[in-house]
Amino acid sequence: MTDRADVCLLLEGTYPYVRGGVAAWVHELIRGLPELRFALAFIGDRPENHGPRRYELPDNVTELAHLYIMDGHQPPRPRRHAGDAGAFAAVERLHRWFHAPGEGGGCPMRGLLARLLGKRQGLSHADFLFAERAWAFIQASYRRYATDPSFVDYFWTLRGIHGPVFRLAEQIGQVPEARAYHALSTGYAGLAGSLLHWRRQRPLLLTEHGIYTKERKIDLAQADWIQDSEDVFGAGLDGDLSYLRRLWIRFFEGLGRIAYDAADPILSITARNRARQIEDGADPARTRVIHNGVDLERFLPLRDRRPAGVPQVVGFVGRIVPIKDVKTFIRAMRTVCTEAPEVEVWIAGNEDEDPQYAAECHDLVAGLGLRERIRFLGFRPVEEVLPRLGVMVLSSISEGLPLAVLEAFAAGVPAVVTDVGACRDLIEGDGPEDHALGPAGAVVQIADPDALAHEILALLGDPGRWQAAQAAACERVVRHYDQRMVLQQYRELYREAVARADALPPAREA
Repeated sequence: MTDRADVCLLLEGTYPYVRGGVAAWVHELIRGLPELRFALAFIGDRPENHGPRRYELPDNVTELAHLYIMDGHQPPRPRRHAGDAGAFAAVERLHRWFHAPGEGGGCPMRGLLARLLGKRQGLSHADFLFAERAWAFIQASYRRYATDPSFVDYFWTLRGIHGPVFRLAEQIGQVPEARAYHALSTGYAGLAGSLLHWRRQRPLLLTEHGIYTKERKIDLAQADWIQDSEDVFGAGLDGDLSYLRRLWIRFFEGLGRIAYDAADPILSITARNRARQIEDGADPARTRVIHNGVDLERFLPLRDRRPAGVPQVVGFVGRIVPIKDVKTFIRAMRTVCTEAPEVEVWIAGNEDEDPQYAAECHDLVAGLGLRERIRFLGFRPVEEVLPRLGVMVLSSISEGLPLAVLEAFAAGVPAVVTDVGACRDLIEGDGPEDHALGPAGAVVQIADPDALAHEILALLGDPGRWQAAQAAACERVVRHYDQRMVLQQYRELYREAVARADALPPAREA
């Protein structure tokens, strides 16, 4: 086909409907490779929860498709039937593999999902909901594996887990044809990529900026929509989670293994994340690290707009969502504002991704008596914010290699960050040569507002230390995090994938 895209990006809950983070990375990737034709497949929950677009699509985007996995789709009408024996045998193999992935060979994805799930002959949503074999399988699984939940809660949890999978499979034909597919996470995007890989026999690339299963584990440990015993609330990531929460976590771990089985290459942005991917089942031979990078031509000129001396402005730049732990940042600012009355505090970022959490942050500011000291700026172009900051703060409980910190470095702003993802490498250096540049700020543990405040005050209050940190930040980003290097690596990977695809027979549904 001459009109198909070179690469179709599979995007779960991000570009082009969310600003910053992975979405900004995707936008720059597409713009930076104008010789390639990109199609996009956005995967979301319901249409009303996404939009308007936050980015104008570049000219080399050929198509944008939408797949919604919880859009009020009506389930099939009840019909008593036995269900296909071969399909349910494949289900049993898949579930055994989930429980013991090291046994019995590779993932049975190809036999179950690629040829059966959502197909006219095979395992359908109606089979899952009404087939006698499905009912028998659910009962047997409950007796064999379940611990604390009632059968009713277990039954409806299984329906909640599997419904979006069938809905995604039913829509997979809407994904644009492309020579290669590139999932920007595991989860539902990785599942879609795996289906497309096996059905259409096209290459699949996978990039994880953060580790999806780890982030979902954080979300699921705190989710209040999971019906379980009250004594598990507050257990935290290291506590004993209820069976139903562990069931959800294992489901997303299973989706991760499915994506790892199908993708080549499997990319991460830090060596730590690559090690985690391998621990979670990725083939080491197919894993590779490509760091994030920033457009130096865009950010280096911002240094000339900085005032003399150390600006007494503390900035948080990012999404106002729980994983960024903005509340810890705000609590730290109470100490900063008390001990340094001249300091201004800015929070610059979208508040519409999680309006409830954003409202709680506003309430916390008011409750701490800081309304006159902390300014919520909403979304602002970073070019307006970075030149006026004295220190960038990242208080996240999970990260990969944050672009916000790299952009701050390029603009001449040191940072105080939590010890997540590659943040320590950004501050202290990755390897002896990089380490010799010196620290570009400070690193603290997560959820520690006192330590965060202490390091911010120490940096702002010591011009010599601040200038050394600024110099290290500027040099580090120029040496190791130039976006041109990142784009060239992806250009080569896409060329290889497209060449592989063009050597294959014409794509068709398997």
